[in-house]
Amino acid sequence: MCGTVACALGIGYLMQYGAPAQPNGAQEPVAVASVADQASVIAGLERIVQTSSSDETPSQPIERPAPKAAQKHTNCSISARATAQMGAYARLRIKAPCRSNERVEIHHSGLTLTQQTDENGALDLTIPALSEYAIFLISFEDQTGTVATTHIMDIDQFDRVALQWQGQTDLQIHALEFGASYGEPGHISANSASQGAGSVVHLGSAGFHDGQNIQIYSFPAARSEQTGSVALTVETEVTEANCGRDLNVQSLELRSDRRLRSRDLILTMPMCTEVGEFLVLNNLFQDLTIAAN
Repeated sequence: MCGTVACALGIGYLMQYGAPAQPNGAQEPVAVASVADQASVIAGLERIVQTSSSDETPSQPIERPAPKAAQKHTNCSISARATAQMGAYARLRIKAPCRSNERVEIHHSGLTLTQQTDENGALDLTIPALSEYAIFLISFEDQTGTVATTHIMDIDQFDRVALQWQGQTDLQIHALEFGASYGEPGHISANSASQGAGSVVHLGSAGFHDGQNIQIYSFPAARSEQTGSVALTVETEVTEANCGRDLNVQSLELRSDRRLRSRDLILTMPMCTEVGEFLVLNNLFQDLTIAAN
C-alpha cells in the first residue's frame, strides 16, 4: 500500500509540473497505465481513480476493474492420472481447465473411446484394463493431449473380450455363463439385471454421431469355482441409422495365455425393410473355457 501511495504522489507531481527536460528537448511519456495495472492486482483494490493536483483542469477518472474473468484459468495445461482399482480396472482422471465440454479420445491397448469433458474441463471414468502396464493416451481434437500410466497387478486373474465400433449403432455383448439361458442368472450384458460371475461394461458418449464406443466382458477366471464354458454372442438392433450399411467392428480378446488378440471385421447390416429386428452374431468370439481353481 505504501508503494502504491508513493507511486500515486509521484504521478500527481509529474502531471502538475511535467517530467525533467531531456537533452533533445523531448519528454519521456509517463507510464500511468502501468502503475494502475500494478495497483489493481493488490488485494482489496477493486477500482483505481487518478486525478490531477490542479483545481483548474481536473482529469477524468480512470476506472480499472480487477481482471477476475481473465484470470479465471491462468493454467490451461492438460494433465491426467491413472490409478489401479480392484478387478483389474484403471481409474482415469483428466483435467483440462480451458476445455470445458470438449470431445476427447482415449486410446488404450488398441481400444479407442470417445468421451466429453464436463463444464470444468474434467473427466473421471473407470476402464477395464487390457494390459498389466496400462498406458492411456489422451487426445483432443486439436491434437494436443497427454499420457497416463498405471500398473494393473491383478490383470492375470481375468479373461476379457472387448468389442469396439464407431457411430450410433448399439452393439451388445451377451455372455451365457455355464449353460445359462437368456433372462436366467448367469446371463450377463450391459443392460441385464441378472447376476453372474462376470460383468459387461459399456463406455462411450451418445453425444457424437461418429464417436468410438466399446463394450468389455470380464470374467474372474483365476477365482472360478466352476468348470465349464461361457458362450458369447453379439446382438444389435437394425435401425434407420444403420440399415443397409457396412459397420466396421473390431474385437479384442485377452485370455489365460495373456496374449492380446485383435480382429477387424466388416458387418453388413440388413436392409431397411428389417428395421426393428435384431441381428445375432454367434461366431464373433470364441466361447471362454473355464476351469475351477
